[in-house]
Amino acid sequence: TSAIILHSKRLHITRATVKAEQSHLEQEARVLEHQEREQVAILADETLQDGQDYTITIQFLGNLSSTFHGFYKSTYRTQEGELRVLAATQFEPTAARMAFPCFDEPAFKARFSIRIQREPKHIALSNMPVLKSVNLSPWLVEDHFNTTIKMSTYLIAFIVSDFKSISKTTSHGVKISVYTVPDKIDQADYALDVAVKLLDFYEEYFSIPELFVEQNYTLTILFSPDLAAIPDFQSSAMENWGLTMYRESALLYDPEKSSAPSRLRITMTIAHELAHQWFGNLVTMEWWNDLWLNEGFAKFMEFVSVNATHPQLTVEDSLLKRCFDVMEVDALNSSHPVSSPVEDPAQILEMFDDVSYDKGSCILNMLRDYLTADVFKAGLVQYLQKYSYQNTKNEDLWNSMTNASTPSLAHFIVSVLPSSSSSYLSSSLTNNQHWTKGQTLDVKAMMDTWTLQKGFPLVTVTVRGKKVHLQQDRYVVGVDSSSSTGYLWHIPLTYITSKSGTVQRFLMTTKADVIILPVEVKWVKFNVDMNGYYIVHYEDDGWDRLINLLKKNHTVISSSDRASLVNNIFQLVRIKKLSISKALDLTLYLQQERQVMPVLQGLNELIPIYRLMEKRDVDGTERQLQEYIVSLFKGLIDEQEWSDEGSVSERLLRHMLLLFACLHRYQPCVDKAKGYFMQWQKSNRTLRLPTDVRTAVYAVGAQTSDGWDFLLRAYSLHAFSLDREDIKLALSLGRSEDKLWWLMDQSLHGDTIKTQDLPLIIVSVAKTPHGHRLAWMFLKENWEKLVEKFELGSNALASIVTGVTSQYSTRSQLAQVKEFFSSLEEKSVQLRCVHQAIETIKDNIEWMDGNFEKIKMWLQNNHQ
Repeated sequence: TSAIILHSKRLHITRATVKAEQSHLEQEARVLEHQEREQVAILADETLQDGQDYTITIQFLGNLSSTFHGFYKSTYRTQEGELRVLAATQFEPTAARMAFPCFDEPAFKARFSIRIQREPKHIALSNMPVLKSVNLSPWLVEDHFNTTIKMSTYLIAFIVSDFKSISKTTSHGVKISVYTVPDKIDQADYALDVAVKLLDFYEEYFSIPELFVEQNYTLTILFSPDLAAIPDFQSSAMENWGLTMYRESALLYDPEKSSAPSRLRITMTIAHELAHQWFGNLVTMEWWNDLWLNEGFAKFMEFVSVNATHPQLTVEDSLLKRCFDVMEVDALNSSHPVSSPVEDPAQILEMFDDVSYDKGSCILNMLRDYLTADVFKAGLVQYLQKYSYQNTKNEDLWNSMTNASTPSLAHFIVSVLPSSSSSYLSSSLTNNQHWTKGQTLDVKAMMDTWTLQKGFPLVTVTVRGKKVHLQQDRYVVGVDSSSSTGYLWHIPLTYITSKSGTVQRFLMTTKADVIILPVEVKWVKFNVDMNGYYIVHYEDDGWDRLINLLKKNHTVISSSDRASLVNNIFQLVRIKKLSISKALDLTLYLQQERQVMPVLQGLNELIPIYRLMEKRDVDGTERQLQEYIVSLFKGLIDEQEWSDEGSVSERLLRHMLLLFACLHRYQPCVDKAKGYFMQWQKSNRTLRLPTDVRTAVYAVGAQTSDGWDFLLRAYSLHAFSLDREDIKLALSLGRSEDKLWWLMDQSLHGDTIKTQDLPLIIVSVAKTPHGHRLAWMFLKENWEKLVEKFELGSNALASIVTGVTSQYSTRSQLAQVKEFFSSLEEKSVQLRCVHQAIETIKDNIEWMDGNFEKIKMWLQNNHQ
């Protein structure tokens, strides 16, 4: 060839030369640019020979990006109010090409030598430690960094800033540092302690140390994963190899001022990024269609690692909620398989969604439960060791899992009846015995059904004496069932019964099957602890029996099982398998519930229904529903201490419940929050509010114009940097439409409130009765600016589109949304989030048409 094709975006290339290895001459090369493809061609005068080494030298210029990707500018203010500038990078997925011309695809792994020139008042950070620093002049220093190991371009990182750092060494001898702006270095200790603990855990779990020494490489590389808090950062964090980057709110913590939810979020975010040092960085997906191999694993390892290192955080609750939430999106016809073909940068960005991250983690949790924790771990270790520094596909992981499980087969026994349609599971089958019918495990055959087709199964259970009849169908919203034929999953079913709390297991690989129980039972509960990624429907009187169980003795089954029943019954209403009155019948038991997950799931199912009604502003039924929801949890709300006492789980419950109670006008809560807010105002913000109730207090305070203004002034003060998440939320719940518009506009321009927070603010505004029309107007008026700032296909843009429209439920609103998006250029119209928004509105219309009158009648009969 005579052309070398590289990626390049918004770079001005001034000169390019090509030099053969044996030659002393550099030959000038022509440069052609294809802007739409984000590519440049370096054209040599002579044909480049196969097998010959060439050096290409490119001189180019580029501006620091004003977005959140590429090599971009970030700013912060010191305690004294001085504005300071720094530069940082965000290259994933396709933005390394905005910083330098390169082969910007994950399979093109290479070693990178980086040098950065800076002023002496700054420091430069990159993936590797500094090898040497050279003073070029009194005002210019050049840092030379060690050459990296083989890695993909999207993982390269550099920062030029005035950051300060603190450091610690792990038990394996790895030095870790946390970098922050100077004024916030005292908030870095928690993150550093967490990182040390987690890195020690991962090194032992994966049996591959993070002190990497690559074979056949002359340098010994000390590859320590440092952590840096960046003032402007679009996503929560980024796993750059050796230099992980975070939003400040995802890394900085003060035990005196930070809340329990903040502690949980920070711990899990660090666990996620450090897991990537193995999953994603050491072993990388071959192409973006398998992004879930990176992100699903890192999400799942949050759960495994934090459960082991910080058991007090009860992280299993987070995994359960994650699976409930992603199922709502995955139920839409516009969902996509975990592994999906993608080609252009916008399609690649769209893969960074809940399906890749959360569904990925949920199906991995199911696989671990299926294989057992030990076999699953052995498969992971085999996979990482075999493919270190390489790129992989789905099947490479499944083959490692199959190999790891094969030696263990002899230990697992199951009896099989002669009939191929019926399987017998003896009551002696215990947790550590296996599911299979004696054949070799084929993990690929099973997991392909979960990664190569979208959606998830609905398992219908019909009990007839000792026989349990099973049927699987695709669970999908708003689509004719005939369009879902051909879907079949290998489902690792688990169940308990009224006669046995021992978990029984059965792998369902056919459309229908039958399990024969040893004895007849009063009730059966499938999908124990919701470890499986599927929903269960109980035919005949199956639901009545479970509802009766919850009313009489709900603690017979686990809190996770109770939460899954609350979730599943409302999902069945969504597809008209059950009536809304049946689902509301089940919620009556929640008056007795005291555990965090069933309570939160009850709120997560009921509050969106209230909000749909509230936005329609109809005949007062929404007020009745609100009163009913409050009455369910009144006893639990009244029990809450307005303090920071208790376990993390209890504190999370308090945080959520009091915010809910105050926002939904439960008067004792509102009065108490008002009292706290007035005291805080009188003390000129010196009164220390309990961190777990702060959000509720601020939210109530923001309902008056004076309170809103007082909170806004507090937002700008350095002393309240750790309160900003709570204050932002409170401001977005205000009543004044002028103030809400100003808040969104300020966030877009990034003056008072950082632009990184705009998606959260718009969606919060959209949820309020005062703001839902404003948020839609703001989206329409500023669409081009939002696309420019956040990029087409980005998760930030998708969250705005779906968040603003998620509570629309009228035909006129549907027409408005369709009309606006159809008026845009084709790339915007084709966005998956637009299809999801339209589908969700149609589903809401159908839901309200079918259920509004029934809810009204049920409330009249059951809630006075």
